[in-house]
Amino acid sequence: MPVSRFSVSLEEELLAALDQYVKENQFPNRSQAIRALIEKNIVEKKWQCNNLVAGAIVLVHPNSKKEVWNRSYEIQTQHAEVVLSSQRFFIENDHTMEVITVKGTAHRLTELSDLLIGIKGIEHGKLIMSKVK
Repeated sequence: MPVSRFSVSLEEELLAALDQYVKENQFPNRSQAIRALIEKNIVEKKWQCNNLVAGAIVLVHPNSKKEVWNRSYEIQTQHAEVVLSSQRFFIENDHTMEVITVKGTAHRLTELSDLLIGIKGIEHGKLIMSKVK
C-alpha cells in the first residue's frame, strides 16, 4: 500500500510523550507509533458503533480457586455464540492465565468480559478487541 508523508507539529511535552510511547512499545520509529495510535482509535470507534469485532479476554487467577474455573466455564457456556475457544496456561505454581477468544458485537463482548472479570477470585482481567473486516 502506498504511503503519504506529512509533517506534524507538536509541543515538546507531547513529543516527549510520543518518544516514550515509541520506546515502551519498541516501535522502530515515530511513524509506526502514530500509525498504531490511529488504528487503535479506528478500532475504538468501531466498538462504539457496536460493529463486529474479534478479540480475547485474558483472566489471571489462583489455581487454588476451583470455583473460579467452574464459574468461568459456566459463563462461557451461556455465551457460546460468541466464544470461539478457551485455553488455560499455568504461569506460576499457583496461578493460571486463561485466554478466551471471542467474536461478536463490541457491546456483547464487553458484557461478557465484564461478567468474567467480575468473577470473585479473578486477580486481573482485560478485554482486547480488534476490528473484523
